[in-house]
Amino acid sequence: MLYEKIKQANIQAMKDKDSVARSIYSVLLNKIMLENIKKREKGGEVEDADISNILQKTIKELSEEKENYAKVGNSEEVTLIEKQIEIASSYLPKMMSREEIAQEINSLQDKSIPTVMKHFKQNFNGKCDMRLVQEVLKGLQ
Repeated sequence: MLYEKIKQANIQAMKDKDSVARSIYSVLLNKIMLENIKKREKGGEVEDADISNILQKTIKELSEEKENYAKVGNSEEVTLIEKQIEIASSYLPKMMSREEIAQEINSLQDKSIPTVMKHFKQNFNGKCDMRLVQEVLKGLQ
């Protein structure tokens, strides 16, 4: 499971005294634990797809933070954040390409927006960017 890999990497970062990696792993582990608490209240467990969503959100937040540091000219922080983004990205599954998304949409009988979005959310959650799915779908119609 992805959670175990991140935990092991966190332990290794502690052993290596890598403060940059430790900081991103701490953030990720905390977010995963919070999501786990929410899921348990509803009687579920955190799955890899949930962790992928957490990773994507964290990467997006880090990218915005990086842009802000770049605007004020703090190149040290930009470099550190780029390393954190790289670390977090390494745990994401391979994302579906436009062609793969289009092929999957074409294989569906009902190509209405709600049906397609539901299909991708159920079957490819964390493996595709839902905005890209929407763009491809609109391009096909």
